[in-house]
Amino acid sequence: MKKAFTLIELLVVIAIIAILAAILFPVFAQAKAAAKKAVSISNQKQISLGIFLYGGDYDDMYPRNDDCQPNSALNSALNTLPFNPTGPGCTSAPFFYRMNHFSWQKWTMPYVKNVQLYFNPGRGINNTPVPSCPGGNWAACGQITGSYLFNTSLSGQLNTYNRPLTASTRERNSWLGGSMTAVPNVAETMALMEDGNAQIGVVPVAFGADSSSSSVTIFPPAVRELWTFELGKQTAAYPGNQLAELDEQRVAFNGVIIGACDGHAKFYPYKKFLSLTPTAVEYGVGVTPAFGWNGSVSNQITRGFTGGTVGLGVNPNVAINYPLWGLGQ
Repeated sequence: MKKAFTLIELLVVIAIIAILAAILFPVFAQAKAAAKKAVSISNQKQISLGIFLYGGDYDDMYPRNDDCQPNSALNSALNTLPFNPTGPGCTSAPFFYRMNHFSWQKWTMPYVKNVQLYFNPGRGINNTPVPSCPGGNWAACGQITGSYLFNTSLSGQLNTYNRPLTASTRERNSWLGGSMTAVPNVAETMALMEDGNAQIGVVPVAFGADSSSSSVTIFPPAVRELWTFELGKQTAAYPGNQLAELDEQRVAFNGVIIGACDGHAKFYPYKKFLSLTPTAVEYGVGVTPAFGWNGSVSNQITRGFTGGTVGLGVNPNVAINYPLWGLGQ
């Protein structure tokens, strides 16, 4: 006569399996998150090296051109669309053939050679509908958002394509001049960072006292209150607690991965990143600069940066020693 398991024995085995699963599943999840974090650091390192190599080919200057080229969409599915140099794709949405800071990845693609590296593995492809691309940034515009932001305050920005020479803020020139050798501390200064913002793919530039002429000087948006609002959970631009709880929608790995100007990448815990950013008072821009959104906002998709520029109203104090932002000596 064959022996069989009793009901009690089966229940004990099932209970043991359930206990082991309860113990191991969180460990597996943590291991998966750690693997994605390692891949994200590697991605930023390769992109940072791509930016560095670009400077070697272009007289030590950071990229900042503004152009529109046929069949240049990052999303290859869009390259079958017609090229209209003064219409959709170039001068009106969706901007799939435009080649400027909103599609900065095109500048470095000859060196990186793999569009997948520009996507944060902690989030994947973001296709959230936004006003400029109601069909989704990636699907309609071929723009990469919610992953890695290029710090265009170092390079400057151009808004020159199909615009007159006298157009306002046509040339946005970095306070450092746009040269790689002008960065005072390349090992600490940020060329790239990650941010889950669904609307933009660059670190916005900050306008100072002059924000109307055709050629203006731009500065880094190095204001701790601003970044707390961008990366934290609060819905007011100036919360009482500058180190508010992080927003997991914006901060993938409980911190911010930084790609430095010398080509290496490093992880900073969320509050460490904020501590390396000056307060508004330290930066000399007052306690309540407008930044374009100084009211209360509740929608987590549109909260924070909505475009490529913010306004300071005055020229900031760039002599303070905050090397993460290229400030000081």
